[in-house]
Amino acid sequence: MTPRSVRDRRTPAGAPWVRTRLRTAPGTAWALGLLVLLTSFLAALFPRAVERQGTDGLHHDITAASPGHSVLELISPQPSLQLLPAEREAAVRDAALKAIHESTRAALPAKVRPGAADSAYGFRTSRPMPAQETWLPRPEGLDPQLSYATLSGLPRHATLRSGAWPTVRGTVTEDTDAVEGAVTEETAKALGVEPGATISVPTRAGEHLTVRITGVVAPREPRSTYWSAETLFRTPALVPEPNSTPPRLTPPRYYWTAAVLLPPDAAPALLGSTGEPEMFWRFAPEVSGLTADDVPGLRSALASLESGPGLVRLRAMAGDNASFRTELDQILAGYDTLRTAIEPVVVVAAVGVGAVAAVVLLMTAGLIGGRRREELALLRARGGSLAGLGGRLLAETAVVAVPAAALGLLAALPFFGPARLWPSVAGPAVVAALICAAVPVGAVLPHRRPRLPGARDDLMDARPSRLRTVAELTVLVLAVGAVAGLRRRGTADGGGDLLVSAAPVLVGLIAALVLVRLLPWPLRLASRAVARRRGAVGFLSLARAGRSSAAGALPLLALLLALTTAAFGGSVLAGVADARDRAAMLAVGADARISGLLDTAPLPARLVREVRATDGVRQVAAVQVMSGVPMPPGADGTGSMKNMVVLGVDPDAYSGLARTADLGTFPADRLRADKGEAGNVVVPVIVSRSVAAELGDGPRDLSTPAGDLRVRVAGIVPRTAAVPDHEFLLVDAAALTRQRTTTLLVAGDPDPKALRAAARQVSKGISVRLRAEERAAFVDTPMQQGARKIYVAAVAAGAGYALMAVLLSLLRTAPERTALLARLRTMGLTSRQGRRLLGLESLPQALPAALGGVLVGWATITLLAPGVDLVGLALFNGPGATAPDTARLRPDPWSLTLPALGVAVLTVGAVAAQAWWASRRGSITELRAGDPR
Repeated sequence: MTPRSVRDRRTPAGAPWVRTRLRTAPGTAWALGLLVLLTSFLAALFPRAVERQGTDGLHHDITAASPGHSVLELISPQPSLQLLPAEREAAVRDAALKAIHESTRAALPAKVRPGAADSAYGFRTSRPMPAQETWLPRPEGLDPQLSYATLSGLPRHATLRSGAWPTVRGTVTEDTDAVEGAVTEETAKALGVEPGATISVPTRAGEHLTVRITGVVAPREPRSTYWSAETLFRTPALVPEPNSTPPRLTPPRYYWTAAVLLPPDAAPALLGSTGEPEMFWRFAPEVSGLTADDVPGLRSALASLESGPGLVRLRAMAGDNASFRTELDQILAGYDTLRTAIEPVVVVAAVGVGAVAAVVLLMTAGLIGGRRREELALLRARGGSLAGLGGRLLAETAVVAVPAAALGLLAALPFFGPARLWPSVAGPAVVAALICAAVPVGAVLPHRRPRLPGARDDLMDARPSRLRTVAELTVLVLAVGAVAGLRRRGTADGGGDLLVSAAPVLVGLIAALVLVRLLPWPLRLASRAVARRRGAVGFLSLARAGRSSAAGALPLLALLLALTTAAFGGSVLAGVADARDRAAMLAVGADARISGLLDTAPLPARLVREVRATDGVRQVAAVQVMSGVPMPPGADGTGSMKNMVVLGVDPDAYSGLARTADLGTFPADRLRADKGEAGNVVVPVIVSRSVAAELGDGPRDLSTPAGDLRVRVAGIVPRTAAVPDHEFLLVDAAALTRQRTTTLLVAGDPDPKALRAAARQVSKGISVRLRAEERAAFVDTPMQQGARKIYVAAVAAGAGYALMAVLLSLLRTAPERTALLARLRTMGLTSRQGRRLLGLESLPQALPAALGGVLVGWATITLLAPGVDLVGLALFNGPGATAPDTARLRPDPWSLTLPALGVAVLTVGAVAAQAWWASRRGSITELRAGDPR
């Protein structure tokens, strides 16, 4: 025996299983890896996209708010009068205020802890004081009111335009009689202040503190928090005189108010002023590191600083009477409201796409198991155990799926910036676990019992088991509960859970199970009808469709879920657009609105004629608006405190415009007043619901600026075009004694420039509002924009997975169809007949999926519409005063029909392509001896 013939003990008896399988079927491994990579990438990308759009929305809400709302401010009254004068003066000097500024800054929440750039501190008068200098402007004879403040870091935030920076000469005390100050350019221009001017400040002792203006400065960043948190430091203002004797019978008088900036160590001089000075520390929040998940903790920390343990800590640093105030918590509350309204709707889309992806993964596992059925049956017959076969399949699947899922995760990490890692890891982990479990289980379970050769599981002969019936009933109960929960609880309050969000998926699942159960019946009827006819193509196609596997519910389920997701997502996007169109219509009342001041100033007849002649104008309704009309007194003579808007209209023109705008449609004859009804005769009116409740059923006397009327309610409408958000009464203008036009409502597509030019020729006080401009005013916040992009991506992903489902379904039965065509060609079947055969064979699967997708999508949207509110997604940033109460879903015809037609066309096209390819190949390759196909 030679050494070469002796087998090394370390050499395995055969090649490793995994390596052999991967070398034998590299195409299958690559296809599985690519599918897992793509699905893992989307699963890792979704939570990052949601977190990013939430964080961007938070940053937008805080930065878009005015600095006066987002700034964090600590205020403390002036030092106690019981302290020694030297102690009081030292407490307001720059060194003491700076020390408190640094210590309180460290006590603020770490997530918004500000830097030193825009933060400021100082000592200011909380109440402005009159200035008696004769050279100061007095527009209406009132003395200007001036505030005085020391502001830290002024040379870093301003540029000296003229004069010199104010400085402290010697040591300033409470008894100092003169200090230097500066004003901004806007203040100097408005009040006529120049370097060298002096202003006298009254003190409690009856004397005066002289402030000499030494310089005029210009803010380097006027919109920064340093200057905008308290705009008076930067910009003077004309304010009305306080109303001391209401009600005011004369127009208010206005006076100037402005601020004078002193050097930091001049603060002790303000202690003796009559302006009730106070110390302040102002912090600009730093939000660059703030994320959406930090909001609950930040709101709790702000509440603690306003009235809790945090305020106690701040008072230990700044004084017992210090107070903390900010409106940042209100901004965060508004953000939470928007996020609560948007997130449940987004979760519905995510669950739908996730379900479609899971079904496609299961179909892939079924395809792999079906292709290896004979191989596994042979191994089972030679003594292989189920556990052993499952372990080998698990190993070869994990070798492909786990690296692919990891690559998908790594590919998603660079997108959407920094975000939490574990939500992104969870998705790919679930994808890898699902495919690693589905392939071995789905391939091994059919081999638990021996199966006779040639045994079939035909669709028309299958009898569902009791276990399957119980499972289907369980899913039905879950679907009914989810739909009922979503309709009752809705998504607007954020109360939806995962079961409620899965309602569209459960409805699609029930529909797929029902279609699978009902599909054999029409196949049997069609087979009996075709069997009596001449020709073999129709009979063979139906026979082939009926012999498809009874386990073919997965392709149908994938298509229905994909179509339902696409219909739901498309309907959400269409609902957002409809809600904004509706809100714009409510804001204007028509395509264009032309009115005078407060809708009460009369419009000349020349303007009415020019508007009617403008290009694009189809209809013009002239309206007389009378606001603040009191309700008629009751039957007992008691008056009502309520007011309403009375609208004098032409019944024909106004009813036509209301019908066009879909705002309170009514028949014109119901409002038309007879020619003899101008006196004490009862005039019919159309009113809102609350006005109808006040007026009752009988005639009532009504006094209006256009004359006295006796009216009776002839109809009730919820809204009207002229005043969609007020209580109203519509009356025929012919019944009014003093008629005039105050508002024009225009329908059509008018030229905005022509309308505004016609209005300017008449008067500068006439306003022109266009519905198109109101519609364009709805600008998406980052959160709304991100949610809409997620829905667009959900629709695209659902369509992609539907394509995969169709291709996998056809790929599973492709070898059988190819072999069938080869055999039939030897019997005289032409290529054209072969294409017809395969096309007709695919129709019993494609048509139910397409028609079922349309019906299921329509039913899903109709069932869930009462529980899905799109106001947060569509109208949160728009003109809320004229927005509709809710923005509900409605079935979008294009979103229902286009994906369904795409599925049918794709299925038939793929089958036709396969028939064409098979006709180009020879039959010898397909008809091999011993081939079981």
